[in-house]
Amino acid sequence: METSQIALFKGKQIRKTLHNNEWWFSVVDVIEALTDSTKPRDYWYVMKVRVKNEDGIELSTICRQLKLESSDGKKYETDCADTEGIFRIIQSIPSPKAEPFKRWLAKVGYERVQEIENPELATKRTRMLYKLKGYSEDWIEKRVRGIAIREELTDEWQKRGAQQDRDYEILTAEISKATFGVTPSEHKKLKGLKRQNLRDHMDDFELIFTMLGERSTTELHTTKNSKGLSELADDARTGGNVAAVARKELEKQIGRSVVSKINYLKKPQDKKRLDR
Repeated sequence: METSQIALFKGKQIRKTLHNNEWWFSVVDVIEALTDSTKPRDYWYVMKVRVKNEDGIELSTICRQLKLESSDGKKYETDCADTEGIFRIIQSIPSPKAEPFKRWLAKVGYERVQEIENPELATKRTRMLYKLKGYSEDWIEKRVRGIAIREELTDEWQKRGAQQDRDYEILTAEISKATFGVTPSEHKKLKGLKRQNLRDHMDDFELIFTMLGERSTTELHTTKNSKGLSELADDARTGGNVAAVARKELEKQIGRSVVSKINYLKKPQDKKRLDR
């Protein structure tokens, strides 16, 4: 399973993704952080050529093309390297900024090992990060529960023949369309989001109905023993419809749409509305 996130190093964004239980980092983001290059992709290209000519080493062989979200909100295949690979790449960057970055990466790697040995630490760190960002305890509780439900669902998808990335994207869109009447990309557009995580900007009801749609879908998969993308997509639509029925009934009672434009990038008074 892959989970994309944004890490920060001295104010610079480093995109990373969890692949096969290891963190893989965007090479161009690391280069930009260490060199302040305005064209990190060009720097990476020239650097690969230089290292090959000088040392006979193909740096591309220690990288993998993994999908990371770009500034336009879409995901593209991007050169990524794990912690060991990034250390090797850093060795070829003549920059005084490299040493603190190495220490930072070592800390990230150590924390990941701790989380594998004790998964509760990952949950605690997640809660702390959201708390530092100003989210309420009630919202954090729902978000963390939603992450667990999502992981259960993607585990089922993996076991039942779905391919990561594209198939997961299709199935997630089916649940969202059935639950809310909009795809995740349409939902992000409504909230004015670009590369941000949609679920980090959902209000309580949006989180609750997302959980209901995904948990219902997981239950359908296991009950029907569904396999293959077609059957999984049928379950996704049905699971989403279960959540949609509840959503529409609530909307009828409260007289407004559950799908909200409000997000955590808005002004403070809007954030307070989300915490209610």
